[in-house]
Amino acid sequence: MPPKDYCPLCPTKDSKIITEIPESDYDIVVFENKFPTFDKNPDKVDNERLNIGSDFPYKLKESKGICEVICYTSNHDLFLEDMPVGKIGNLIKVWQDRYFDLGNKSFIKYILIFENKGKEIGVTLSHPHGQIYAFPYIPPIALEELRSSQKFYRKNKKCLHCEIIKKELEDKERIVIENKDFVAFIPFYARWPYEVHIYCLRHLGSLCELDDREVTSLSKIIKELVNRYNKLFNFRMPYVMIIHQKPTDNKNYDYYHFHFEFYPPYRTKNKLKYLAGCELGAGTFINDTLPEERAAELRSIILEK
Repeated sequence: MPPKDYCPLCPTKDSKIITEIPESDYDIVVFENKFPTFDKNPDKVDNERLNIGSDFPYKLKESKGICEVICYTSNHDLFLEDMPVGKIGNLIKVWQDRYFDLGNKSFIKYILIFENKGKEIGVTLSHPHGQIYAFPYIPPIALEELRSSQKFYRKNKKCLHCEIIKKELEDKERIVIENKDFVAFIPFYARWPYEVHIYCLRHLGSLCELDDREVTSLSKIIKELVNRYNKLFNFRMPYVMIIHQKPTDNKNYDYYHFHFEFYPPYRTKNKLKYLAGCELGAGTFINDTLPEERAAELRSIILEK
């Protein structure tokens, strides 16, 4: 954790104390991570140093990719859900820009845009920010989701995600928020008690395909969802927010449907959900709540206009 009187993501106000952003103010800023998982010019794999022979059972590859940080605002205490709808819309446009720009690089195959929020998630910098990992391959969870979507499409000639949306709109019980362009619901298959997914009603593969009206609609639904989370237990809810989009390897993914997934770790006001034996050892989540009940709980929250 940084010292209490220093935030590396705030603007540089004092020439003697330089932050990551060498400007006295900013709106939204994106820069390459100082401590990246991936690197545009990674070290070569040293087979001799690693004592790798012909019988080595593992595959190795250079960690070539790009890691970026997005600071949502220069205001240290203004969180995503506090921002005006127009400001969130600008952030979505930055996400679009980075997906497009990074995805156009020949060595990048998948763009993962995400936000880790709260000390419970392991966040060390409280300044409102997110991250982007530009992968040189399609990561396992995204790959499994793509394969399932493709398998369903081949069998049914329909988009799996569109069918999920259709079912949620029919049942209504698991829906938390909906507007003319988006729907947010706790999925029937939720792994976390208050896990919410946000889907565009139009079949789109990435954020870049949104029109201006949909950007505004998405801004509103994100803002309302996070404020409902905050009012649920009367504190700022920590969460992981993930944006799932089609890969950027120039292959056909017409069967895929982009969406957001939010994972808040709290089960109750005073209890976190921990990943233990079954989750970590078997890859099977145990969720001892009903999505219909948790959705009704979030829907019942009255927000101030």
